[in-house]
Amino acid sequence: MSIVKSLKKVLYIFIAILATIVGVYPLIYFLIDRRFGLLASKTAELLADPLWNICFYLHIILGGLALLIGWIQFSLSLRIRRPHLHKIIGKSYVVAVLVSAVAGIIIGTNASGGFFTALGFIMLGVVWFVTTLQAFVSIRKANVGKHQAMMIYSYSCTFAAVTLRIWLPILTSFTSEAYLIVSWLCWVPNLVIAYLIVSSIPSTVTSPG
Repeated sequence: MSIVKSLKKVLYIFIAILATIVGVYPLIYFLIDRRFGLLASKTAELLADPLWNICFYLHIILGGLALLIGWIQFSLSLRIRRPHLHKIIGKSYVVAVLVSAVAGIIIGTNASGGFFTALGFIMLGVVWFVTTLQAFVSIRKANVGKHQAMMIYSYSCTFAAVTLRIWLPILTSFTSEAYLIVSWLCWVPNLVIAYLIVSSIPSTVTSPG
């Protein structure tokens, strides 16, 4: 096995571990008092709002599910040996993301930190929704190349749940504007990396048609 392939395998495993840990993280809200972490800054009025609560739980539960199952879809052996399972997981991922993204956009309007913080999370939700929908539409049209590219972009947005939890404690140590910065930092660099990955894939794979 070449060094490049070995590094890719290590990176894949690393991503899978992080995605699994953060993917099951929402369970903590059902086990202890939920007023901790990011929710500690929310007002009692907001925490009592029925629409906000519905959207919050839809966002974290389905977003966690998408994070848990999304990385599996990048397994070449799964796509080749178990295409039916790949489709089932893929459809589950798409539904989870589309609902979670809409819910995330709604709760994003009440993000702590003001307008630009809210805008960061709302834009994440929009990009997440659009790339995932495009991935679904593309595969329905048998455009495998575009489907693969959009899924890479989509999961880079999904992975923002991980990068947010990496960046936030680091930024908090240096600035009081940590939440504002992380509302953009948790997903924009992910998209840049996704772009570099997509650009490195042979055009015969990623080009339409």
